[in-house]
Amino acid sequence: MFRLFRTIRGIGAVFLLAAIVALLAAWGLQNFMHLVPCELCLWERRPWRVLVVLGALILVIPRRWGYWLILLGLACLVISLGLSLLHIGVELGYWASPAPECHMLVEPKGDFQDWMKALPPRPTKPCDLPDYPFGLPLSLTTISGIYTALVSLFSCWCVLGLLKNRQKKKDVRSAPKRPGKGSGNGKYP
Repeated sequence: MFRLFRTIRGIGAVFLLAAIVALLAAWGLQNFMHLVPCELCLWERRPWRVLVVLGALILVIPRRWGYWLILLGLACLVISLGLSLLHIGVELGYWASPAPECHMLVEPKGDFQDWMKALPPRPTKPCDLPDYPFGLPLSLTTISGIYTALVSLFSCWCVLGLLKNRQKKKDVRSAPKRPGKGSGNGKYP
């Protein structure tokens, strides 16, 4: 069963399915559990959106271009993992958030109408305030980082298997052919 994932199309399917699961989970948590995402949460969704497109392209384009798209997909996973680690560090207080929206304070100036106009279009949440859903001692950002790490490791395993299979095919093609019966050269019986 896992040999299917060690093909170009299989890796494209892994990218597509993993990205759809991540984006649907974020959408569900935001819309059904009414969790407000911070700016770093929104940043973390961008590589998954790109991965949906790359996974779909890998499934439909010729295989020779698939290798390059797989490399781009792995780069998306590395970027997503980096953003998760950045966000986890912000939540734990190791460093400040690089997102200016996480530090934005609205100072009331003028009357109430001016103050309301100065508010952001969507509610903001501080990036250093973690959410702990499901009663787990892990923040949602940490769970997202673990998911990203697992998808990255599985994808790398699939790519290594793909390269190993490709090398085996090259070795079989380049191996010298043994003459046997009916080879017609007369040297061997």
